Amino acid sequence: MAHFDVFNGDADGICALHQLRLIDPRDGVLITGVKRDINLLKRVDAQPGDTVTVLDISLEKNLADLLRLLALEVQVSYFDHHFAGEIPDSPHLDAHIDTAADVCTGWIVNRSCDNASLPWAVTALFGDNLHDAARAAAASLGLEKSQLQQLEELGTLLNYNGYGSSLEDLYFPPDELYQKVKPFSDPFDFVASDPTFETLRDGFHADMTRAREINPVLKAEKYAAFLFPCESFSRRVSGVYSNQLARENPDRAHALASELPSGEYLISVRAPLSEKCGADELCRQFPTGGGRKAAAGINSLPREDWPMFLEAMKKQFG
Repeated sequence: MAHFDVFNGDADGICALHQLRLIDPRDGVLITGVKRDINLLKRVDAQPGDTVTVLDISLEKNLADLLRLLALEVQVSYFDHHFAGEIPDSPHLDAHIDTAADVCTGWIVNRSCDNASLPWAVTALFGDNLHDAARAAAASLGLEKSQLQQLEELGTLLNYNGYGSSLEDLYFPPDELYQKVKPFSDPFDFVASDPTFETLRDGFHADMTRAREINPVLKAEKYAAFLFPCESFSRRVSGVYSNQLARENPDRAHALASELPSGEYLISVRAPLSEKCGADELCRQFPTGGGRKAAAGINSLPREDWPMFLEAMKKQFG
């Protein structure tokens, strides 16, 4: 029998899988990709009797392949916080779905693991820009301020690495980054001893410096939109810079569009942190859009639809 671990290539997906495998080690096939590559179940070639764990990808977007696996009597454990649609009723599906705005997949896994690796769950919350929830979750750990800042930075950097239109945009393929994290039960040991952290930190600061030089193409009290050039740094920084803008302007929605080599746009949307809703509704109006209430995106928006997107954003948040 074979086992498959299917996970989003961002901080939440990596930290969620890491927590599970710290308490339940398994050798399995790793299936992941860039953060926006969420149709991952189609790559699972499982047979009857195999097992699959799915972490931090939308059930709705993978429903057809989930039904295919369940029909083969493959046992599937599914952990996620994105819009799920109707969850199949099957004895072969163990679903842990929670779409609350202050919950990430790493936190859902933490609950199922009885806080066994809470510092990694806190890292996942920070990575998903759920800073208030992360600090509340960390309260029982008794961390010093500098330690909490380390977990915040680690979550941000793991998340930063996941953004790009292809693996070539990333510093580390997400499966390789997970393997680097895997030996460390304590995130502070990873930060202190693995050069991966420094590589990501240097890249992050260089990209963020360039991002801050770009002015919005649309700006109002309730929303702002940015258009970034067709460069790898634009695609790498799209999510983390959107998160920073959201924290700096909590009553304003933000959209960051990065031009793709095809001429289309990769878009990250953040709802106002004061409300944490509406981002998914906006993005699902477009064919390759999806996400969650507070943070969502569109994988490929045709250039001619950009004005339509801006009007939809005004209507959603104005």
